[in-house]
Amino acid sequence: MNDSFSVAIEVPQPRSSVFARLKDVSRWWGGADLAGKTARVGDEFTVIHAAAHASRQEVIEVVPDTRIVWLVVESRLSWLQGNKSEWTGTKMIFELMAENAATRLRFTHEGLTPDKECYSRCAEGWTTVITQWLFDYVTKDKAHFRAATEQ
Repeated sequence: MNDSFSVAIEVPQPRSSVFARLKDVSRWWGGADLAGKTARVGDEFTVIHAAAHASRQEVIEVVPDTRIVWLVVESRLSWLQGNKSEWTGTKMIFELMAENAATRLRFTHEGLTPDKECYSRCAEGWTTVITQWLFDYVTKDKAHFRAATEQ
């Protein structure tokens, strides 16, 4: 989908390192609000951010050091006026490409399109999550969340 939301970052680490960090979702997106497994095809996890957002994802594709795809199988964005499950059926795609001595990570939320009520707020949120939280975790080992096991 050409009009789906995408954002990219470039980091000075090899793809294998970025890929390993990407699979550690609780450190850069969910924290204690994440439950489940996030690394292998068939894994499912939920992310619940207070009363604003709840979603359940299934890992549907993993190509080592190259690509991860999650399918949103259930969602609730409580702040929406209309369809509160706009994310359901969308995909979150992470693609890694070697660029000189760096890695380019492109995130696409396929199905998050400008015609969705949540688009502008979610686009802003994903931009922060990818360009700040994930970037900091990959480049500075700075987790934005503590894993539930550390609570």
